[in-house]
Amino acid sequence: MKKEDLKHGLEGVAVAISSISYVDGEKGKLVYRGFEIEDLVENSYFEEVAYLIWFGSLPNENEEDFIKSMLSKKRNLPENIVEMMRLFPENAHPMAVLRSVVSMLGMYSKEDNSTLENAINLTAKIPTIIAYWYRIKNNLPIIYPEEHLNHSENFLYMMFGELPEYSKCFDKALILHMEQGMNASTFASTVTSSTLSDIYSVITTAIGTLKGPLHGGANEKVLEMLEEIGDIEKVPEYIDNLIRNKKKIMGFGHRIYKTYDPRARILKKWVQEISAHEKVDFFDIAVKVEDVVVKRFKDKNIYPNVDFYSGILYNHFGIPKEFFTTIFAMARIVGWTAHAMEYRKNNRIFRPRSIYNGPKDLKYKDMKGVEING
Repeated sequence: MKKEDLKHGLEGVAVAISSISYVDGEKGKLVYRGFEIEDLVENSYFEEVAYLIWFGSLPNENEEDFIKSMLSKKRNLPENIVEMMRLFPENAHPMAVLRSVVSMLGMYSKEDNSTLENAINLTAKIPTIIAYWYRIKNNLPIIYPEEHLNHSENFLYMMFGELPEYSKCFDKALILHMEQGMNASTFASTVTSSTLSDIYSVITTAIGTLKGPLHGGANEKVLEMLEEIGDIEKVPEYIDNLIRNKKKIMGFGHRIYKTYDPRARILKKWVQEISAHEKVDFFDIAVKVEDVVVKRFKDKNIYPNVDFYSGILYNHFGIPKEFFTTIFAMARIVGWTAHAMEYRKNNRIFRPRSIYNGPKDLKYKDMKGVEING
């Protein structure tokens, strides 16, 4: 194998055949099981889209009742895991907590349980893990799940004890983050799944991958950048300084999209609509940043991605920035588990190659420098 055969970062390499989602980077389209994302966020809700991604079609009335019931009844965590969470370091990053608790939950699962059953179980529990850690970290009493609330409403209720205004917007934001083809965390989870490991190991892998600032962790970094800018008048100088020092502008550019990320366009519209009625922190700075960056890179097709406006929306709901990536995981677990189950139907363990460029034909010498023959 020659160096010229290397596809750095697996750029453009197809590793699976999938019917789950389709990304058209040139036209800026995202499709779940044949439905364009704009139609789903306009007309659907989390549970229905989760069913679509897992089963391949929108649910009928009985199927809708099934998925709602399954998700609402599996929200509770084992009490001794909750007690363990109380012993975690107070400054533990929420993604580290989520990764650790998901791994611990694997010890409570029977290996013969179906992957789908475990997928639904984990999808139901991840919001509880996030909300409990928020309450524990801030020395607040835990708010237990409410079965009568839907998936996104229950999460916001467990976090804050009430439902914020525009909570339906939060539900739709989860739909936007639910699936995105063979991205880094989905690929990582599929690699783990290809070994026939359990679904808890699969999702622990995915969470660890999503945590990185070049993947899901970017939404947290976007808000940090906007906080650092602080004033709309400082935007041009700040961006020019990043460009001059060849630093990454968080929330911009995408490996697949060569035009405006449709998810970013939708999120921007929602935040804009909210800002018409009340102040949305950092939105004016963000709009200015977008304007400056797009103009500076007008020949390179660099536009905001999903991370750019999602953090502003979550911040408006009162969610601390260090929790932003856990919200991403709370939605993306549906896509992760769907890909894991789909790949298993025609499974082959991943075994790529690397190109060796190290030394050869060295002779072993002991600590005194004496060459050993034989």
